[in-house]
Amino acid sequence: MISASLIDALSNIPAAAYMGAIVLFILSLGGLSHPETARRGNLYGMIGMAIAIAATFLLANPWSVTGSGWALVLVPLLAGGAIGAVMAQRVAMTGMPQLVALLHSFVGLAAVLVGVASAMDSGAPHTGPEAVVHQLEIWVGVAIGAVTFTGSVVAWGKLRGTFSGRPLLLPGRHALNAVAALGLVVGAAAYVHFSAAGHGAAAVGGLDPALALLIANAVLSGLLGLHLVAAIGGADMPVVVSLLNSYSGWAAASAGFMLSNDLLIVTGALVGSSGAILSKIMCDAMNRSIWSVVFGGFGAQSGAAPAKTGDGRGRDDVIETTTAQVAEQARAAGSIVIVPGYGLAVARAQHLVHEFTSRLRADGVNVRYAIHPVAGRLPGHMNVLLAEAGVPYDIVLEMDEINEDLPETDLVLVIGANDIVNPGAETDASSPIYGMPVLQVWKSAQVVVFKRGMSAGYAGVQNPLFFEGNTSMMFGDAKDSLAGILATLQG
Repeated sequence: MISASLIDALSNIPAAAYMGAIVLFILSLGGLSHPETARRGNLYGMIGMAIAIAATFLLANPWSVTGSGWALVLVPLLAGGAIGAVMAQRVAMTGMPQLVALLHSFVGLAAVLVGVASAMDSGAPHTGPEAVVHQLEIWVGVAIGAVTFTGSVVAWGKLRGTFSGRPLLLPGRHALNAVAALGLVVGAAAYVHFSAAGHGAAAVGGLDPALALLIANAVLSGLLGLHLVAAIGGADMPVVVSLLNSYSGWAAASAGFMLSNDLLIVTGALVGSSGAILSKIMCDAMNRSIWSVVFGGFGAQSGAAPAKTGDGRGRDDVIETTTAQVAEQARAAGSIVIVPGYGLAVARAQHLVHEFTSRLRADGVNVRYAIHPVAGRLPGHMNVLLAEAGVPYDIVLEMDEINEDLPETDLVLVIGANDIVNPGAETDASSPIYGMPVLQVWKSAQVVVFKRGMSAGYAGVQNPLFFEGNTSMMFGDAKDSLAGILATLQG
């Protein structure tokens, strides 16, 4: 048996370990702010999480006589680690947005379960100022967790294509949200009252009144989260993923308050605040109010005229091109800008794009990449995709950095992107993406759009760019098209 003095010494380790983990998490966020330091930032985060798990393991008192601490930590640790490892191995780059949304839902559900467990803890105080604070922590934690859980599930479904990307705009939706929010406030007061009254009185179904109210809180908050995200259109989904990341952070922080765990509180606050800042940055880049995204469909007019879809034009009205023609255009160009989109990830063509870039740069062509803030379906999705392929960071430019150069560009290759290069965002007031800053590729000398067909973008509208006189369409799988262009260039 381990001596009492050693056990006392070991019991002091978690606090110091938590502090070290917090510092590493802060360094991780700092590293993730730039592509060149992102790998180091990820490493800091992994080390910090390993330390946090080890410290929590010590807090579970695994050396106790009964040994129950081992089971409490090892079983969920091994089960969760195995599931996570399998998911990480199987997920493709195209599935990353869905996976992130799903992981956010787990955090929300965990906060709900922690709240219910804390409420059922017979050892917790039920009267006095300290008890009121704890009860409010539980109520708020369950509410945030439930909103995060259902909202993330809806986001997962929209990103996966299970649910429609169109916003669900119910009549009086803002009034419904306001009533739900008011109900949560009134419910919080009732919950504190019944918690102070004791746990003896029975409610419907034999539940303690306070516990029944807490379950009602979870249900109402869950419906609110479902409605909020269902009312957000597909064009705003990258912002929603970022926003749900913020929600998951606040859910984790609330769980930390319920458990009196400083690491959870600080880590949750870091994730919540950074997610909120990123969401605000993305909304500014899209010329949208953060509140219009939070409250879903805010300001939308259900009676507005439908967005234009190309005036009835289709594939017969575009200029089709071939791999040989594009290769010739690339040879003759002095400057080329490549605009990657979600379709590039679907085709898994990022490595061929890098090879194409390297080939042309070796011949003295100025090749650069233009990244829109919401390209793909996840914040930074395209940056990660290009970094995976080894594209140099210095030629990957943001929209604000490259837009002014597009009129002087000889050739723009739009690979799997659609809404982010749609001129209707500037000219069509009925479009759901109207007012969103886009990459003005139509101002360049020539544009080639790589696309499987004439389907609309994720926002559900056709792109007038396809019918411009300086635009050619390369139909088919982007990977096959790029392979053909490369073969021609090397021939």
